[in-house]
Parts: sequence; C-alpha cells; structure tokens
Amino acid sequence: MKETSQDFARRVQKRADRLQKKRKMSLWQGLGVIGMVGWSVVVPTLLGLALGHWMDGALPTRFSWSLSWMVGGLILGCASAWYWVDQEWMQLKNEEQDDGSES
Repeated sequence: MKETSQDFARRVQKRADRLQKKRKMSLWQGLGVIGMVGWSVVVPTLLGLALGHWMDGALPTRFSWSLSWMVGGLILGCASAWYWVDQEWMQLKNEEQDDGSES
C-alpha cells in the first residue's frame, strides 16, 4: 500500500513530538533518575549494615556480621538498580520501535 503525503506528515510529526518530549527532560528529572538509582543502592546497603551491627552485638563471632550484611546489601542494591535501569532502557527501546513501525 502506497503511503500518502498525509500519512507521511503524520509519521514525521509523531517522531518530532517524541524528540521534543525527550529534549524537554529537565535537569531536575535527570537528577531524579540518578537519585533513584543511588537510593536503590544505598538503602539496602544501610539496612544490611544495621542488621549486621545488631547481629554483632547479639551473636559475637570471630567474623564481622556488619561487613557480611553490608556487602550483601550492596550486592542486592546493585542488582536492584541494574534491573530498574534495564527496565527503563527496554521501555525506551519499545517506544522507539513502536514509533518506527507505524506508517
């Protein structure tokens, strides 16, 4: 089926609107994204450290529960941040594919 000039203009306008929307992302939105990734790492790390500190007092052993749980929290936080960023990336890719496939 041949594309009419109206279809072409509509498709070009849709892509231009999408680009304009991406450019409107403010500094505060960018900092919010960075903050979300940062908090998703910091919170589990601090919770692991607090749990480890409590366990060090309650269960004295030769090794540090604080260090063990802090590292565990850090790993969990990094995995969580990775998952969150990956989901956002896939959503952007899907939006681009949807915009590119419409005629």
